Amino acid sequence: MSSVGIPLEPDLVLASWTRNPLIPGSARKITASRVIGSAKPCESKLTSGSLLIPAIKCLKKNGFIVVVSKRTTAVSGYLLLQRG
Repeated sequence: MSSVGIPLEPDLVLASWTRNPLIPGSARKITASRVIGSAKPCESKLTSGSLLIPAIKCLKKNGFIVVVSKRTTAVSGYLLLQRG
């Protein structure tokens, strides 16, 4: 007989970003982030003012996938990542 358990809730990370409008092609920086569950071991990369790409790479390396990626203006947007 197999046991039935309660499924684990997924970990979610929402990060908003912006880039310098005066420098075309400038790097995207995190303006705010929220975690539901856990973002271990990438929490330190999700601080306001940090570069977005290293945070995404860390999250993906640790099982997160990008669920939504949306630009809100020409120089800002947000990402939602999920693990589990």
